[in-house]
Amino acid sequence: MLKIKKGDEVIVIAGRDKGKQGTVSALAPNSKCFVSGVNLVKKHTKPNPQAGVQGGIVEKESLIDLSNIAIFNPSSKKADKVSINVSEEGKRTRVYKSSGKEI
Repeated sequence: MLKIKKGDEVIVIAGRDKGKQGTVSALAPNSKCFVSGVNLVKKHTKPNPQAGVQGGIVEKESLIDLSNIAIFNPSSKKADKVSINVSEEGKRTRVYKSSGKEI
């Protein structure tokens, strides 16, 4: 089970965007993810009139490593670690390590 999933509210703990918050929009298989509003890069695109692409400099999100983000705990308003609890029926749930509340 992954500790960070699509749609989670996360905070950047390392890198040039340290302190920024966003939601995970997609996960990549190589332990990286896209976070909305974080790690924006400028991409130079060529115009393509057949496809209707105008061209120029476009700002887009880039991948960020999972080790550089942490899940955001809204009750403490800080970054938190995630642990996985297994119930007696075998169901696995993610919980905050600091408070023990379910995510």
